[in-house]
Amino acid sequence: MSEFAPLREEPLLTGRRVLIVEDEYFLADDMRSALRALGADIAGPAGDIDDALRILQDGGVIDGAVLDVNIRKQMIYPVARELQARGVPIVFTSGYDKIVLGTEFADVPLWEKPFDHRAMAQGLAGMILHGDPMKQIDPQA
Repeated sequence: MSEFAPLREEPLLTGRRVLIVEDEYFLADDMRSALRALGADIAGPAGDIDDALRILQDGGVIDGAVLDVNIRKQMIYPVARELQARGVPIVFTSGYDKIVLGTEFADVPLWEKPFDHRAMAQGLAGMILHGDPMKQIDPQA
């Protein structure tokens, strides 16, 4: 980075609210930290599907979501469907292969565990800001 390059005045996701649904506490905490580092406000983390649905029903804007595919032996699809119906960008996390998503969610990015939480947060930021999970976000730009 050039010494003359302008620094971003505020983090990428300032004012954006991201829902985290993850039943493993330490993973949820790592994701929360990575997203907060980008300025996001966090909804949750929700540890089960009912909690996630309550967060959605309570109102408030959700700008993006990170969803573990399998939450306490239940598939996250009801939450994913609700978020997609609202036009909210989502990413899945899982220890499973993308084939578990089937055709309904084939276009949703899947981060296979273990993964780099900062890279996932950057990918979600790309989706929220540009509609593109592959867009490289330079936190200093």
